[in-house]
Amino acid sequence: MEELVRVEVITSPTKLNGFKKAISKIGVTGMTVSQVMGCGVQKGTPEYEDEIHDEIELLPKHMMVLEKDKLKKVLDIIKKELYTGHIGDGKIFVSNITDIIRVRTGEEGTDALH
Repeated sequence: MEELVRVEVITSPTKLNGFKKAISKIGVTGMTVSQVMGCGVQKGTPEYEDEIHDEIELLPKHMMVLEKDKLKKVLDIIKKELYTGHIGDGKIFVSNITDIIRVRTGEEGTDALH
């Protein structure tokens, strides 16, 4: 079976449309988008505020899950599309997938992706 990876991206919802356009240009045909809430070490304080909040404030983010064998190309595009150089650009998580099973047909591995 071909090696599979999962790429999870947490970033601002404002980046979603540009990200989708860029990722589709390299042949990614599927992704899952979930709205999640979170914050980083700045506890939700916007970059332009001088004070750090004592309490954590959750900022809206989107998480995109992509399964693709072209990891380097996908990561390069994600980094290019999301980069602003400011707090809140996001994080990328990469993990190995041992198998994928399409429940309806019983297909496994890369067959379950297509």
